[in-house]
Amino acid sequence: MISVSKKVWSERKISQRLIDKFVQDYTLSPILAKIIISKKFSLEEIYSIKNKVYLKNVFKNNRDFISASEIIESSIKNNEKICIFGDYDVDGSCASTLLIKFLTAIKHPFIYYIPDREIDGYGPSIKVFEKLIKKKPQLLIMVDCGSNSREAINYLKLNKIKSIIVDHHQIYKPFPLANEIINPNKNLNYINYNYLCATTLTYFLIDTLLSRKIVNSNIKLESNLILVLLATVCDVMPIRKLNRVLTVKALNSPSINNFISFKIIRDKILKNKKITIEDLGFIIGPILNSGGRLGHSDLATKLLSSNNENEILKISNKLIFLNEKRKNLENKALKRIDLNKLSKKHNEVIFIYDSFFKDGLIGIIASKLKDQFNKPAFVMTQVNSTIKGSARSVLNFDIGKILNKALDKNLINSGGGHQMAGGFQLNKKNLETFKLFLNKEFMNQHKNNEQFIFESKLSFTSINSVFISELNKLEPFGTANENPIFLFENLKIKNVKIFNSKHIFNLFISNNGKTVSAISFNSVDTSIGRYLLNYKKQLNVIGYIKENYWNNKKTLQLVVLDLIL
Repeated sequence: MISVSKKVWSERKISQRLIDKFVQDYTLSPILAKIIISKKFSLEEIYSIKNKVYLKNVFKNNRDFISASEIIESSIKNNEKICIFGDYDVDGSCASTLLIKFLTAIKHPFIYYIPDREIDGYGPSIKVFEKLIKKKPQLLIMVDCGSNSREAINYLKLNKIKSIIVDHHQIYKPFPLANEIINPNKNLNYINYNYLCATTLTYFLIDTLLSRKIVNSNIKLESNLILVLLATVCDVMPIRKLNRVLTVKALNSPSINNFISFKIIRDKILKNKKITIEDLGFIIGPILNSGGRLGHSDLATKLLSSNNENEILKISNKLIFLNEKRKNLENKALKRIDLNKLSKKHNEVIFIYDSFFKDGLIGIIASKLKDQFNKPAFVMTQVNSTIKGSARSVLNFDIGKILNKALDKNLINSGGGHQMAGGFQLNKKNLETFKLFLNKEFMNQHKNNEQFIFESKLSFTSINSVFISELNKLEPFGTANENPIFLFENLKIKNVKIFNSKHIFNLFISNNGKTVSAISFNSVDTSIGRYLLNYKKQLNVIGYIKENYWNNKKTLQLVVLDLIL
């Protein structure tokens, strides 16, 4: 079936015999069994849908974690000052906060530093370390950065300062001369965990340290799981395997309501409603990130690590103000982009260079474009004499590996990242060559992996409380655990409205007269939007069902992904 957006859709084919076996073995409904099979859930993940979540430290015997905990243990015993150095995004802020709370709890001397995007640039540098050395730290722990900062970390070694890196970005040999590097991309010891963010790795490092019984054993590490959840979602990590276990555990934990700094900002913005993954990714995350984007890099860490309600309220207000400023700047930037032109380039990555763009916004612009067009997005601006870029990706197009290949070919001057996101710098003369390289890589992936699959056909009469209850068992939805997609046939469009100049609300009515409200995000000026606004005949809808909370009311909503005439 060819859709109005020129995609070819087909129903997922799974043997009925296999579905029946899962129904029997795990006491599942047929539709839930089919979706679980299609998602290739592990046994641990199947148990998690029944809220049987068992959280264990999978790294307790990993030599990198043991070595790092021994180094920290030694610093604690010798009363050495520790410096925490974190990235300015949510993952870096959350990982830094975990360490701040741990060291505060055991009353150990420490300082922390979150680099300023515009003044310090990304990650560790000799320039920044020269400032930090004056404060006389004896151990420096870098979180969510540092994997490829060889010169800076080697400079620490020359100055006899111990260092530990806890990071999840791609790492390339020769490794920095840190005393220990925890990075799932480093070697085969934890290759099966290369989908974890830096906050999760930091969480398990502290857990490893606590298991050594040299510090206060009364520390309740699980009360900080909200930080792991927040970082996992905001850093676009896959909600699968161990991440799924962690997010389910966090969402069902009292910590989600009791973590004071998070509770205040959540209640201020979301008015006490039940928190969702979407709230974290699309509302809370951008607010926390706004400080780092607009020259106040340490605000998120200050907020999350504080226990003072007045301070938290003050920082929350500032971050909310900065986020509104960020939105205005972002809208101005997006207006400079020809979206119609982009929509016609089916076999190309999104590749945009504009010196007007503010450095701190290129990442979120890339993210918006990636979401709208479901393609990798590379957005660049001019910073001094260099072009600086940020990239966001889709599944099956690993940004970290792609940037590494570009680096090997001397197409970019520097770059790095993980599967779903990355940053890079290049000379202007290499722009076109870099674009051609990316499109070639995308075409190779595109022709081999491009698939548009829905789980099954579904009627509006099937959408009842039992069905919704079954779907809810698959939550939390997110990267690599997307909402199951269905085909709804023979619907007519009613009561169409445009919201916020870019989204379309409407009602769909089926042949038996049952209606379901629907939304199509960012669809104005797209082929889907044009049909929703003008088409009068029956059509088929590709989309997923979600519970929508608005004005303290919960309703069912169909999220439209595509239309088939």
